[in-house]
Amino acid sequence: MKSFETLGLSRGLVESVQLIGFETPTPIQEKAIPVLLNGNRDFVGLAQTGTGKTAAFGLPLLELVDDKSRDTQALVLAPTRELGLQIANDLENFSEKFKSFNIVAVYGGSSISEQIRKVKKGAQIIVATPGRLIDLIDRKAINLKTIKYIVLDEADEMLNMGFKDDLDKILSFTPEDKATWLFSATMPREVRAIMKNYMSDPFELTVGEQNTGNVNIEHQYVIVQERDRYLALKRILDNNPEIFGLIFCRTRIDTQKTAEMLMKDGYSADALHGDLTQQQRDRVMLSFRQRSLQILVATDVAARGIDVEDITHVIHLNIPDEMEFYTHRSGRTARAGKKGVSIAMISKRELGKVKQIEKTLKSPFKRAMIPTGAEVCQKQLLAFMHKVNEVKVNEDQIAEFLPAIEAELKNLTKQELIKRFASLEFNRFFDYYRNAPDLNVEGKRGGSEGPEERYSGGARFFINLGKMDGLDVSKMIELIDDYAGLGKNDIGKIDLKGAYSFFEVEPEKADLILKNMNGIEFKGRQVRVEITEQKESGGSRGRSSGGRGGRSSGRNSGGGNRSRSDQKRKWR
Repeated sequence: MKSFETLGLSRGLVESVQLIGFETPTPIQEKAIPVLLNGNRDFVGLAQTGTGKTAAFGLPLLELVDDKSRDTQALVLAPTRELGLQIANDLENFSEKFKSFNIVAVYGGSSISEQIRKVKKGAQIIVATPGRLIDLIDRKAINLKTIKYIVLDEADEMLNMGFKDDLDKILSFTPEDKATWLFSATMPREVRAIMKNYMSDPFELTVGEQNTGNVNIEHQYVIVQERDRYLALKRILDNNPEIFGLIFCRTRIDTQKTAEMLMKDGYSADALHGDLTQQQRDRVMLSFRQRSLQILVATDVAARGIDVEDITHVIHLNIPDEMEFYTHRSGRTARAGKKGVSIAMISKRELGKVKQIEKTLKSPFKRAMIPTGAEVCQKQLLAFMHKVNEVKVNEDQIAEFLPAIEAELKNLTKQELIKRFASLEFNRFFDYYRNAPDLNVEGKRGGSEGPEERYSGGARFFINLGKMDGLDVSKMIELIDDYAGLGKNDIGKIDLKGAYSFFEVEPEKADLILKNMNGIEFKGRQVRVEITEQKESGGSRGRSSGGRGGRSSGRNSGGGNRSRSDQKRKWR
């Protein structure tokens, strides 16, 4: 295995890295540093978050930049303030035993005049978020014509956050002969476009298979009813007493609500989302980095760029729709070669999403069961007893109190003492979980629908539309949504045939289908929907006759959430 000494770095840089505690380079560092030290070629590095990309570009950058010149020679662009500050701090630490650089971080939410002052003092290296850098360019407060090296860190993140126009503008102000280094966890077509437009014959390096997950992350999923989602979250937290983790929610409202509920229930938690002021964000992040907080509840955008050591768990309260979001979420744990756990909380009908992510990441997902109340109590009690066993006793300070303590407890046996000690700490905890119900939902993966796999077992319908009508699974879901007002989470297994199809919905939603879809027109064709209890076999459609599934059962009901004219406008 190579060492940092063998990569071509100066002695001062190697000493600084060793002082930080880095012993051997990670794969991305081992392969990228020798290439980047040449300084004369564009570079693309594809590697998962947490694999040491900052040192991979930071060490060569420090080697190449002239500390005697006051010109700005290197620009590092990062998607978020937190990541930018982390990069600037790392660069300063890397150079501690090497050279004296003026490294300036510029970002929104802080005094722009103070940042301008620092830049004008002669910043050899600037670490910036795109938005604030545009402000400095517009104010003519920064000169990018002297740039020799530009680093686009977390390029996919920047594009996901809508910074494409800003990147185009920034790059237009830099010299054509600069070296551009691009690092990304994923390689969507937008990143490829940046490579095509702004890079010349780049050296491309992929560490691990493209779009695969970090092998040190254990991916799990739990199946839960929507109404039990928060209760299940608390079970997961309680079952991991030493957790130091991130919980991801879809929206700012859900993030704030979840954090407030956790705090009310006694957890060490807080929220991070876009509605917070910069001062509030700084306070929350400082508390999390210092481990004053055990749980950080965040939105995808707010958490981008978070680089906090030793995060043990990432919990997805809602599984994201975009593959890239899951990759970046889960990448907050298992950093720098350590182990971590990513837990997705899903409904039974979201099993297809799990299979999609599993296939793309090439990493297996393991179904985990939501712990029972008894299991949680046992885990908490044993964790507490472990702390008791490991506690450091200050013999000198406690000695004078021991006679009185022993006198008070002299009538208790060892067994009684253990029982009372445990009960004193856990009576309230035991009371909460004494009659706790099982929150697990039955669910299994199966079928052959590939990316469109959906749950099975609801009320089953026949519909006289199929592939010949130009329908696929997504269009069938859209059709049902438009007329019956059901979202994709209400719709189960869909079996598309040529001239007809079958689909399933939650049993309590069956009446909405019958009332609102019978007799509608689809591309000039009258639609017939009937409930069926028999799975299709061979050429048989398996329909029931009569009953509430008959043709006339819902024709005269034009109810639903949308007007008939609105419905027909879309599907005629």
